[in-house]
Amino acid sequence: MSAESSGPEPGPLCPEHGQALSWFCCSERRPVCAACTGLGGRCRGHRVRRAEERAEELRNKIVDQCERLQFQSASITKYVAEVLPGKNQGAVSTASAARELVIQRLGLVRSLCESEEQRLLERVHGEEERAHQSILTQRVHWTEALQKLDTIRTSLVDMLTHLDDLQLIKEQEIFERTEEAEGILDPQESDKLNFNEKCIRSSLLTQLWVTAVLGSLSGTEDVRIDERTVSPFLQLSDDRRTLTFNAKKSKSCADGPERFDHWPNALAATSFQAGLHTWMVNVQNSCAYKVGVALGQLPRKGSGNDSRLGHNAFSWVFSRYDQEFRFSHAGQHESLALLRCPAQLGVLLDLQAQELLFYEPASGTVLHTHHAPFSGPLFPVFAVADQTISIIR
Repeated sequence: MSAESSGPEPGPLCPEHGQALSWFCCSERRPVCAACTGLGGRCRGHRVRRAEERAEELRNKIVDQCERLQFQSASITKYVAEVLPGKNQGAVSTASAARELVIQRLGLVRSLCESEEQRLLERVHGEEERAHQSILTQRVHWTEALQKLDTIRTSLVDMLTHLDDLQLIKEQEIFERTEEAEGILDPQESDKLNFNEKCIRSSLLTQLWVTAVLGSLSGTEDVRIDERTVSPFLQLSDDRRTLTFNAKKSKSCADGPERFDHWPNALAATSFQAGLHTWMVNVQNSCAYKVGVALGQLPRKGSGNDSRLGHNAFSWVFSRYDQEFRFSHAGQHESLALLRCPAQLGVLLDLQAQELLFYEPASGTVLHTHHAPFSGPLFPVFAVADQTISIIR
């Protein structure tokens, strides 16, 4: 009995023509038979290739892809095995160095703060001792004066009681005692008897304090201009935060008791009478402005110094005119040497300490500090004579 040799099983046939699917239609991207590509076939005119050529092309692509995947796997394996451990070690080293830098710098700051604290506390103690000694000296002096006055008075009363008229008019001691009493003057107020609070003033402490305050505050005050106070030479924006100078006086502004009628000034709508407050002003577009605080009783009318910011007892302002900066109050002007023109100006008002500070928000640098016993609620005040300034929110 002879066995029949069996060949490879035939592949799927074309469902339309029953022929072997020996071609590949590139247009329809499917295998087809020879009849499909011939006259009357549905793939006539399409780009076709032999099925085995298409299969060989795909095999080559698969081989190429496998090689690429092998290379990619090798690269990832090397990255995980070699690069990541180095990155981890680098991160540990960098973090350690950063940690040491933080500790070193804060240690230096702490040491500086401790030294400044000790220096200032020693100055406070020294000033307290000086005031105490002055008071003791005055106490001794006036105790002796009281005793001398009492002795003189007793002597005079004795003369008045025991001397007759003739003896009295001859008694020279009366004049001597009277002159001696007149030589003892009445007590006078003296700064030597007061504790001098200037002893604790320190630029370092002020700078550190401002930095700490600005870092701890949740935000600046929502300061807006009171439109009733705006000078007719100024235009107020709709959000009441921007003042624009106009050399021509506006005729549309209705005059009122609150409005400045000559100087280009404006007051804020909010006043402060306790606590800590800060606000910022964009001044980069103006070469002539004033920013500060003022009492509500600041006069509004006329061209005199009464209503001119910094020229009366009611206002304290930081001002710029061209390249000149200064602090002004009650007609006293203190020139300020600034290294550059600030684009923004910050105002920090500490009513508990009775202190007014101006600073540069970008760097936190304190530009000027003023201590004053403010006598009432303070309003943020502004003036501009060139371009615009804007309150920053």
